Amino acid sequence: MSDEIAVPSGDEDAILGRSVAVREYFGDRYELVARFADSLRDEGELRGLIGPREVARLWERHILNSAAVTPYLGDARSVADIGSGAGLPGIVLAIQRPDVDVHLIEPMERRTAWLQECVDNLGLENVQVKRGRAEEYHDAFEVDVVTSRAVAALSKLARMSLPLARRGGAMVVLKGRNVEREIDPARKVLRSFKTAEPEILEGRTIDDVEPTTILRIRRS
Repeated sequence: MSDEIAVPSGDEDAILGRSVAVREYFGDRYELVARFADSLRDEGELRGLIGPREVARLWERHILNSAAVTPYLGDARSVADIGSGAGLPGIVLAIQRPDVDVHLIEPMERRTAWLQECVDNLGLENVQVKRGRAEEYHDAFEVDVVTSRAVAALSKLARMSLPLARRGGAMVVLKGRNVEREIDPARKVLRSFKTAEPEILEGRTIDDVEPTTILRIRRS
């Protein structure tokens, strides 16, 4: 019997999501990831979580893109995903790393409702959903890694993220190819938090899926 599951003709993204390569990449966490992807496919556009053009590239553009962060969590035991929105990358990371406590921070009520539904439906006991802006939690707790995806330019993002990262912790964020242009304008902010030099990293998942750009900034 083939390892592939029949899907509608032409739905290349769905075929990718059911491929042997993706199944092997996520291993025993695949079924949970697939359920999350199905929920996004069914409700994401309707609930204003992803744009109409994003549905057709859900696995490549969103699920695998988010998963590219996971290898850079290292031995972290706590993560905050700020501006979590649809749960990207936070829910994907929480599924992949059930040993990590994940805080999903999101200011919009309708999005926090979605996040809590996903957490409950997927049985993610390692996740807490927190409604509010990242700045509201600066004195509430610290984590090993702060992550985010398409939230703000680096200078602003650093001010939002670094107070949540413990000393010795890091920002590990998904960024575009031109992230290098954001570093110099952010240096004053980075110096104020005594960070190490920013690292531009390549986030790979499976063959034939374009790598993504990840920026890691460690607090001294």
